[in-house]
Amino acid sequence: MKTKIELHNMHFYAYHGVMAHEKVVGNEFEVSIALEADISTSCASDDVNDTINYAGLFDLVKTEMQTPSRLLEHLAGRIFRRLSEEYPQISSLEVRVSKMHPPVKGEMEKAEIIIHT
Repeated sequence: MKTKIELHNMHFYAYHGVMAHEKVVGNEFEVSIALEADISTSCASDDVNDTINYAGLFDLVKTEMQTPSRLLEHLAGRIFRRLSEEYPQISSLEVRVSKMHPPVKGEMEKAEIIIHT
């Protein structure tokens, strides 16, 4: 049995960016993760210890979002590495980090970086 956990559109206000004002003013960000892991035991046991707790996943992402990065690529890479280190049972992982309304000369809903295995 294959099992997958997805956390969609986690929202954070953080201070990531290349421009100096981004570190002062901040911006809104969205993070989504999708992972595959063998957590089939939890399907029968109904025990949180047999799965990857999504609250723990959220807390890990939240912690990484609190450390400023210049690049979305760096931020997504840090989240990816931490998830992989903390949960070695993950066999497949995708991390999406979006900066909402990035500072460009024009309108843009978001800029997004996607890292996956």
